[in-house]
Amino acid sequence: MNDFDPSGAVAGGIGDKTGFFRSRWRGGVSLNRLFWRDMVVVATALSIASSVAALVLLSLKLPLVLVLAVHFAPVPYNIFLTWAVWRTAEKVGGAKASLVMLGSALWLIATVVV
Repeated sequence: MNDFDPSGAVAGGIGDKTGFFRSRWRGGVSLNRLFWRDMVVVATALSIASSVAALVLLSLKLPLVLVLAVHFAPVPYNIFLTWAVWRTAEKVGGAKASLVMLGSALWLIATVVV
């Protein structure tokens, strides 16, 4: 039996991860879930974990290039989430969407700088 699905998802494996990104990019996830769970909770935890790992690597006197690579590793994911929040907020509209867009921009700045 063929595991190919015309929607682009593959049963198990990498297709599930592709569906995760696709659903967020296309606005298939609620704005609350995207902002609060995916961005504020999960992505912030990933950013903190990468910063802690970078500090450990720095304390072990490993090359600065490696330390910076670990520290900034979540940035592409954070940028993706910020764009996904903006795209979804534009579809939803209203004052709440505007506040979420502002919050996501400030969050991105904070996660990149800190």
